[in-house]
Amino acid sequence: MDITPFLNREHDEPLYQQLYTFFKNEIHSGHIQPGTKLPSKRALSRHLNVSQTTVEHAYDQLTAEGYLITKPRKGWYAAEADGVFQAFSPPPPFETAEEEAPLSEEVIDFHHGHVDLSSFPISAWKKTLAKTIDISSAELFQSGPPAGDLSLRKMIAVYLRESRGVVCSPEQIIVGAGTPILLQFLCRLFPRGAAVGFENPGFHRSKSVLQTGGLKVIPTAVDDSGICVNELAQHQPALAYVTPSHQFPLGMIMPVGRRMKLLDWATSRGAYIIEDDYDGEFRYAGQPIPSLHGLDQNDRVIYMGTFSKSLIPSLRVSYMVLPLPLAEKGHELASLYKHTVSRHLQQAIAKFMENGEYQRHINRMRTLYRKKRKTLLEAVIRELGGYAAIKGENAGLHIILEIQGEQSEERLILKALEEGVKVYPASVSYAAPPQNTAVLLGFGGLSEEEIALGIKRLQKAWFGQ
Repeated sequence: MDITPFLNREHDEPLYQQLYTFFKNEIHSGHIQPGTKLPSKRALSRHLNVSQTTVEHAYDQLTAEGYLITKPRKGWYAAEADGVFQAFSPPPPFETAEEEAPLSEEVIDFHHGHVDLSSFPISAWKKTLAKTIDISSAELFQSGPPAGDLSLRKMIAVYLRESRGVVCSPEQIIVGAGTPILLQFLCRLFPRGAAVGFENPGFHRSKSVLQTGGLKVIPTAVDDSGICVNELAQHQPALAYVTPSHQFPLGMIMPVGRRMKLLDWATSRGAYIIEDDYDGEFRYAGQPIPSLHGLDQNDRVIYMGTFSKSLIPSLRVSYMVLPLPLAEKGHELASLYKHTVSRHLQQAIAKFMENGEYQRHINRMRTLYRKKRKTLLEAVIRELGGYAAIKGENAGLHIILEIQGEQSEERLILKALEEGVKVYPASVSYAAPPQNTAVLLGFGGLSEEEIALGIKRLQKAWFGQ
């Protein structure tokens, strides 16, 4: 199996998308059997003479859609439809003996999606789960409301009103098994081919979901205040996707003035704004800014939130608040999916919120993450102050490091891994290669000691001191 003839470097379609399409078709046709190990990023990039970032972007998209699955320190494998592996097949002929450097237990992983699991109130959570099962009626063992259990939607509505300024009824809320599922659902509310202005740079997985859902994604520039509304006005899309509370990946917070301008654009255009508030609970500087939804007076904002950062990622529970004009159609579509989250889990989260454990946990984590952020910023200034600039430090659970000098992003990542540190590319979030070399550092899942040691190792890896 040789991919090279299938890549057209003169085509407008990005190489990562062509690579993604090739593997998807090979898996569908059965040419790549379940359990087959795919080439490492390094081996495939060398074979095809493309960047590792191109391969990684394709693999990430395939993984997000369930075509591939990763095994820690081993690599990528083709998955069966039900996620169960058969015996592993031999690697494709273009695989080389050289594998990517395995991640040892001592690797310090600055992944932006990790949270502090050691601080999760596991005892209280177990009690809540047990109580939910003990008091379950026969009704709870049947399929629930397609949009999500009413008890959870009521608690989400109360929480959003008090914490994010989102005023909505439970009937406007749809609960789903993760933001990608809800984005797929959202695509069906609009005509196929409808245009969506998408932050550039922006979260590449969300962009891929919208594209595979049939929407036309229009990369739209961001500046220090967030998405450029004037550029949106030029393209006149039906939707705009934004992360105003902590822009991904650059981290800026959209000021009120830009928020109002964006809302004015949506109202005048008759467009909708998708507000992804993926880690809006965590802000470290200045006064809280209301969500876009909280400022909206004309039902133009679709608000999206998740429990992945505020509780634990493995829950895979997110929610979406639909504007009233879309709510009825949303419930009709939801009936096709039934409920995508276990009713017992929904009930447990609802009780966790109702008894105050959720808010107490959020308050504890704000304090903890503030300390970790302080440790990270101090370490970067101390170890990398002359070589790196920090962006996006006032909210969320990650920062961007812009690195001075001539080293490429790929080299920075590989050199860091050689010293036992894993950092992540910022370039995958861009529609075209960025001018500045930068990496993304998440700090939520690391201890303060690991953060300090990790930055010290980066100094040695990148600058040899």
